[in-house]
Order: sequence, then C-alpha cells, then structure tokens
Amino acid sequence: MNLKIEKLEVNSARVIVIKGEIDLYSSPVVRKQILETIDNKIPVILVDMNQVTYMDSSGVATLVEGYKQCNQYNGRFLLSGVQPEVRQVFELTRLDSVFPMYKDRQSALADMDLA
Repeated sequence: MNLKIEKLEVNSARVIVIKGEIDLYSSPVVRKQILETIDNKIPVILVDMNQVTYMDSSGVATLVEGYKQCNQYNGRFLLSGVQPEVRQVFELTRLDSVFPMYKDRQSALADMDLA
C-alpha cells in the first residue's frame, strides 16, 4: 500500500494531507483518519490531495461519507490540490459541484479566514 497520511492543526481547522493512491486497499485507512477527525467535531476539515496520484470509487465513497457526516454537525469539509487525473473522477460523478474544491491548501484556509 503506497499511502501516507499526515494531520496538521491550523487554528480551528484540521488538515489531512494524503500522499499516494486512494484505492480499495488504502481507502479504509483514509476513512479511519477522516472519521476520527469528525468524531472530534472539528469545525473545518481540509483534505489536501495535492500528492494523491490515483483515486478509485472507494476513495470517492470515503470522501462522500466524510462530507455527509461533517455536514451533520454543520462542519465544513473541503478539498484542496485535486490533481487533474483525480479531478476527472469527481467530474464524471458530478461531485465536483458538491465538494468545495480549492487550488491549494493556502487558498482554502484563506477562504475560511484561517490562513
């Protein structure tokens, strides 16, 4: 499994930095990290996907679950740095209009007044 996850605290936000591929084998690890963050009711969760090289439908399902659960407590669930190959998956499923997506981590945090 070629996946690394790092969590960063930025003011009231948690940044989850994912490096590698999100697929059937690695998505449970990503899911666990996202759900642990949601359990703490962090107001802003930013998933930094700048170094995600591949994502399949299980990865999409993991992010959708995180998005829905975060919305249940009025949290914000954002994505940043989604690369063109991965962005295609969001466009094909029309989820690019559901997830707030930012060019990079700094843009997302600035938009949330957290930079």
